[in-house]
Parts: sequence; C-alpha cells; structure tokens
Amino acid sequence: MEALKTKVAAESVGLPSIYSLEYEELQSWLQEQGEPEFRTQQIFYWLYQTRVQSFEEMTNLSKQLRQKLAEAFSITVLKEVTHQESVDGTVKYLFELKDGYTIETVLMKHDYGNSVCVTSQVGCRLGCTFCASTLGGLKRNVEAGEITAQVLEIQKDLDKKGERVDSIVVMGIGEPFDNYDELLSFLKIINHDNGLNIGARHITVSTSGMVPRIYDFADEQLQINFAVSLHAPNSEIRSRLMPVNRAWPVEKLMESIRYYQDKTSRRVTFEYGLFGGVNDQVEHAEELAELVNGLKCHVNLIPVNDVPERDYVRTSKNDIFAFERTLREKGVNVTIRREQGHDIDAACGQLRANERQEETR
Repeated sequence: MEALKTKVAAESVGLPSIYSLEYEELQSWLQEQGEPEFRTQQIFYWLYQTRVQSFEEMTNLSKQLRQKLAEAFSITVLKEVTHQESVDGTVKYLFELKDGYTIETVLMKHDYGNSVCVTSQVGCRLGCTFCASTLGGLKRNVEAGEITAQVLEIQKDLDKKGERVDSIVVMGIGEPFDNYDELLSFLKIINHDNGLNIGARHITVSTSGMVPRIYDFADEQLQINFAVSLHAPNSEIRSRLMPVNRAWPVEKLMESIRYYQDKTSRRVTFEYGLFGGVNDQVEHAEELAELVNGLKCHVNLIPVNDVPERDYVRTSKNDIFAFERTLREKGVNVTIRREQGHDIDAACGQLRANERQEETR
C-alpha cells in the first residue's frame, strides 16, 4: 500500500488518475474501504472494457463506493488538440494533458492489426541530434495513467469501426527507461487479463541505451519485446548522433544486452536509422555485423523521415539496399522498415514542434 501512497502523492495536478493503478494496487485500496475483492474486477471491466468516462456509469457499484472513487481518483480524458491522417492510414494525434503540455500518439495500420505508439515523457533530455522530441528539453514525465489514456483514446476511435488495438510500441516522445516506474506500471495495466489484455508479445519497449535500466528490465524477465535504438556501429559515430552514448558507450551497451539475453533468452531488435553520409555505407554495415555477432537479434533499418529542425539528409535507395545486402551476407537478420506517415508530420516530436512551438524552444 505504501507504493500506492507514493504514486498518489506524485500526481502533479488534481486527483490521481485511476488509470495509474495496477490491478493489485486498486485491490488494496478497495480492501481498505472494506470492499470485497471482486469489486476490483468490476471496476477494471468498466474502465478498460466498457471504457466509461465517469464513475457514475459504473452502475453495479453502490452509490457510496462510486462517491468514494470520485473523491479519490479521476478518470483521465485527454483533450485532442489536432490530428493528421496519412494516405496509408497512419493517424498522428496531438493530445493535451491536464497541465496544458502536449504529447503525441500514433495509430499505425498493419496487415496484422492496429498498433499504437505511445509517449512516455513530455519532451526528452537525452538530446539525440536527429530527433524533434528533444527540442525544448524535458518538461516532465508522463504518468502511467496518462500513457494508458493514450491507448484508450485511440481505442475509443476504433470502437466506432468495430476494431481494437492489437499491439503497443513505447517509442513515442521521450526515453521510456528515463521514466521507468511509470513505464512498468503501464505495461502491467495494459497486459492484465482484466485490463486491456494486450499480450506481452504484442508490446514493444524501446530504449536509446540507458544501461543500468537495461539490467533492471532484464531482471524483470518480462515476455515483452525489447528494442534498442542503436543507429551507429561504433562509439565515435554514436556519440555524435546520441549523447547518451557518452555516458554509456556502445561497449557497455552491448554488455548489458548480452546480460538481457542471458536472463530472458529473448531476441533483441536493433533500430538503425540511416543518415546520408554518416552511418549508411557498406563499411558501416560490416562493422555493425561484427558488433552484433553472436546475439539473437534483428536489425530494423529505418530510412529517416526528414525533420526540418535537423540537418541530416536522407540515404539514397541504392545505399539502403547495399547496406541491407551487406548485413544479409554477414548472416544478420535484417529488414527495412516500411515507411508510414511520409505525407504528415510523422517524425517523432514533429507535430508537437509545429503546433506548440512554445514548448519546444
């Protein structure tokens, strides 16, 4: 119960979001109110299956309990500022939080279903030189309930079409491992059988390489998919692209990934953005193949979307295919990410940067 008190105290504005509570935390709170255990399942059903927007709608709860819930918690509803829809079906939403800050959430359409990319921080402090998310720095962490609410807002739109969210990627604005506790709560909430019931293997978490947290995440031994934004085959290039590498260089990063695989036996995906003339030549591919040798891994090559605020140029198609071919010849499992949202502000943080310039200066 102490963890619940800490979580409630940490909420920044108004009542804490009930979406921030893991199943067991809500269960503990209800026990303190003298309520039977089955109430937890009922409330989770209302929140995540029926998707009510007020406690008054929970009609099989007593009036007294509904009042207690309303006095203790809020049901987070995000305000849509704007959205953009691509010809390929990708939809990027800009949502406003309770304190006026904004975050991005993206719905992506795949052959295997609907995927939602969620944001874990308002801004980012890691300063990757190719990313619009870092413009203006870090404003604050996003609470577990606010991350959960992003998925629910998308699900409400999909409800109108008789569709559902099939998978989650935590790759939006911010570094998920820099908001570790809220991230873990979110993962447990959406994965719970009585929550959104999204299978662990349909959830992917990506990190830019906060090495201590990779060890922590490995020790959790979750069945969740794990991705690392690598973007370079050596520390010299990576430090130019990603300042986080100065704290935890490639060599330390790879040690932590080997630890992760030893603990979990799970494959790791390496996200590798291709930047023209920086990291996209055959010699870079050869060096990358050597770096990941011996790991159970997949390399996802990403032809970068142009971000006007940054100066990197797009890699040519010939260089993309030569890079992929070199990795395959070296025995590396590799794909080129299918482009989505090329006709909208698809790059991470770009819509926010355009719509809320005061937040990103």
